[in-house]
Amino acid sequence: MAEENQAETNTADQSDVPDNKASATAAKAARAHRSQKVGAVVSDKMQKTVVVRVDRLVRHTKYRRYVRRTSKFMAHDELGATIGDKVRIVETRPMSARKRWRVIEIVQKAAK
Repeated sequence: MAEENQAETNTADQSDVPDNKASATAAKAARAHRSQKVGAVVSDKMQKTVVVRVDRLVRHTKYRRYVRRTSKFMAHDELGATIGDKVRIVETRPMSARKRWRVIEIVQKAAK
């Protein structure tokens, strides 16, 4: 009886342990949702880095009107975005002291 219980637990333990490839895939699937923002490129003077301006509307606490707030993010750019392009950026690991975003697509090219 004890041998049967021990045999059942051994098989259950082995089936629950995934191999290395499966665990790597499961870890990627279990990654938390990464924040995305859409903004305009305001500077492309650096190599593989662009500065993206993201505008948002915030409701003023006293006057109840919407006020435009602007944030600028430095983003890693492999796609070659230029000034005026509308791009989508996503959070990523720190790439330098101030660069924590990456350009994933150019939504709209700048009119020339």
